[in-house]
Amino acid sequence: MWGHDHFLVAGRTGFDFLRRSGGNGLLAMPAARNMSVLVLESTLDHGGDYSVPYPTYFHPRSDADVLRWQDNVRGHRRTRLMALVGAPPPEQDAPPLDTRVRDLVMAQCKASSACALLGSHITPANTVRLFQKASFCLQPSPGDTWTRRSVFDAMVAGCIPVFFHAASAYKQYRWHLPKDHLSYSVHIPDEDVRWRNVSIEAVLRSIPAATVERMREEVIKLIPRVVYADPRSRLETIKDAFDVAIEGILDTVARIKNGENVDSGRPASEDPPNLYASTESVVLRSS
Repeated sequence: MWGHDHFLVAGRTGFDFLRRSGGNGLLAMPAARNMSVLVLESTLDHGGDYSVPYPTYFHPRSDADVLRWQDNVRGHRRTRLMALVGAPPPEQDAPPLDTRVRDLVMAQCKASSACALLGSHITPANTVRLFQKASFCLQPSPGDTWTRRSVFDAMVAGCIPVFFHAASAYKQYRWHLPKDHLSYSVHIPDEDVRWRNVSIEAVLRSIPAATVERMREEVIKLIPRVVYADPRSRLETIKDAFDVAIEGILDTVARIKNGENVDSGRPASEDPPNLYASTESVVLRSS
């Protein structure tokens, strides 16, 4: 199949393997064009790089481990409306002030008594404890990349992710996350934060309690699909992120054998899009 039935795993973002100069051009090489590549963040212009969840701190050894963890996070008392884990980029690496959505989100978190910010001493224990106390976890981007490991750490803790750009998750992880973005997350467009000075706290407080509970339960149901089981063991009836990814690859190969044009998220007939130029699916915003 000229490489179409081959895949490899590259434990970084797709951009790290598609640099035209001064970097690793693996995905641009002719021999790699037909292969599928599993990465932490898809470029969506190579055509064959598929994003898979970042590894989290939780690696269950049995179905019982997963079920116990789900019950654990389901029973936590959420004393904070929202939380954020992360630090601003170094000044020399930062974009112009008027485009630093990350900084603006952090500023709103710092100014709100309803938000808990962890910007230093970021350890596994501190991260998990913080996310378990919050109903919503803010996921501003871009930072070093458009996606964030924090998204999956938060979901494993039963915390509802709040996105500010479609590139953070909605255009990624199509095998692992639902197409119905509203079922498990909140989207506050970055331009609303940047130009309209929208209050993140006000938007989140406007969501009915019953809706919050329903979204949290959906996040908890997704936990098995976004964690990687301990490789020394095997889950029996539950599919983890590895299983989901392998099924995605096998389905891709089968579709290619059937003559379909498939790639990591765009019609094969389209030119590679400027992926991060637009935001889709405006879902929750203040009036």
